[in-house]
Amino acid sequence: MPRKKPESGTAITPIMIESRIHLIRGVRVMLDSDLAELYEVETMRLNEQVSRNIDRFPDDFSFVLTSQEFANLISQFAISSSRHGGRRKPPRVFTEHGVAMLSSVLRSETAVRVNLDIIRSFIRMRQLFATPGELLAQIQKLSETVKFHDVQIKAIMDLLQKMMEPTPEPPRGRFGFPLPKPTENQS
Repeated sequence: MPRKKPESGTAITPIMIESRIHLIRGVRVMLDSDLAELYEVETMRLNEQVSRNIDRFPDDFSFVLTSQEFANLISQFAISSSRHGGRRKPPRVFTEHGVAMLSSVLRSETAVRVNLDIIRSFIRMRQLFATPGELLAQIQKLSETVKFHDVQIKAIMDLLQKMMEPTPEPPRGRFGFPLPKPTENQS
């Protein structure tokens, strides 16, 4: 799905940022080209600043994708390949910490403002996607609640079923006085 490119000076929404966060090697990252677009700089200039300050970007802050990871990214997210005038080499990606470090090498007003929005988006996503232990606890709690409500719902359904059953009619007797039963002598 093609993403709309933010125009210069346009407010960047959390959705615009979150759509550019990918899960690679089990880590949420952003592509250098997406960051450059949001910061309103050329990708080449962003990467130059990173190269000049490479000691600030260890592998857990930023890394270059392998050819296979890049190929997967192209197929999954419709990123243009070199055959269509796109990138010729795999991109550098930045983790949340790498994005935070970018603010120390990109000092424009736009970069600082956008950087804060990006960090907030990473935090929001981390809160939305709880750790597996927290998620499991929430699912177990929900399961117990459903079981509890299941028992209550069954009781209500049984009661409604009984209410819908037709009431049995009382046995009909004969009108008038009861007649004595005939005895053998009276016949």
